[in-house]
Amino acid sequence: MKVYFISGLAADKRVFKNILVPSHCEMLHLDWIPPVKKETLTDYSLRLAKKIDVDEPFSLVGLSMGGMIAAEIARHYRPAQVILISSVPSSEQLPVYFKWAAMVNLHKLVPVSLGKSASIMKRLFTAETKEDKEILKQVIRESDEEFIRWSVNAILNWKTIELPSSYIHIHGTRDEVLPLRFVQPTHTIPKGGHLMIMNRAEEINRILHEVL
Repeated sequence: MKVYFISGLAADKRVFKNILVPSHCEMLHLDWIPPVKKETLTDYSLRLAKKIDVDEPFSLVGLSMGGMIAAEIARHYRPAQVILISSVPSSEQLPVYFKWAAMVNLHKLVPVSLGKSASIMKRLFTAETKEDKEILKQVIRESDEEFIRWSVNAILNWKTIELPSSYIHIHGTRDEVLPLRFVQPTHTIPKGGHLMIMNRAEEINRILHEVL
C-alpha cells in the first residue's frame, strides 16, 4: 500500500528522515505545489490530491499543516488510513488565539523573515540532535516566503469543522504551536513538542506500524 506523507508549513520531506513504514507499505511524499492567489486550504488540498493514485488503496500521513490538508483530502476521497501528527483534524481545534490573529490580520503585520529567524534561533534550545538541528535550520532557510505567507493566511481562515470519518491523531503533550488542551488526539507522546517527528521518531514509528 502506498503511504503519502505531507510535511508541515515551511518544511519538506526532510523532516520525515527518521520515519519508517511497515515493509508492506511504500513511502511517498506529496511535495508542495504553488498556491493560487486567495486559494483556500480546502481548494489547495484538492489540487494537491491530484498527485495521488486513488485507483488503489492508499493512506495519508500529515504533519502540522500537512495534517490539516490530509484531513481535507480524506473528506473527499477514501484513504485506508489518515494519520495526523502534531496537527488538528478541523478548524474547531485550532487554538482560540489563531482566531483572534485572523480577526485583526496580525499575520499580515509580522514579516515572514522575522518568523524564519526566530525559528532558526529556537533550534538552540530544542532537543533534536546536532545533525537534525542543521537539517531543520536548512529547511527553514530554504522555505519560500510567499508560500509561508499564503499558508498562514489559509490556516487562519480555514473554516472546515467537519471531522474526517476516521483518523489517527498523534500529538505531543508539550506541543507549543498547537497545545494539547485544544485538541483531542487518539495517541499522545509524553513531553513531545511540535517537531517531535525528529526527536521522538521511534515512538511515532511504533504507532505507525500498529495502525498501518
